[in-house]
Amino acid sequence: MDYTKLIHTIIDPFVSKPESILIREIPQESNKDLTFLIVSESEDTAHLIGKKGCVAYAIRDIVSIAGKLEGKRVHIKFESFDQEKGE
Repeated sequence: MDYTKLIHTIIDPFVSKPESILIREIPQESNKDLTFLIVSESEDTAHLIGKKGCVAYAIRDIVSIAGKLEGKRVHIKFESFDQEKGE
């Protein structure tokens, strides 16, 4: 399954600049675990997380269900470009 495409399909309507979204898979030791980092503008990151994290929780649920169909655990992390520059 193309998780990057799935994540884009879910999050693009929530952001003002979908072309600036960067989705990276973070390598894991286990083949059953997948971790994706979604990096966007700080305002878009706020939209993706939502109040009390409700939008982020929903995004994680949908992608997690898709992963379970393949026997994988999918984790999603959110960052803004400002946070990534600081690292």
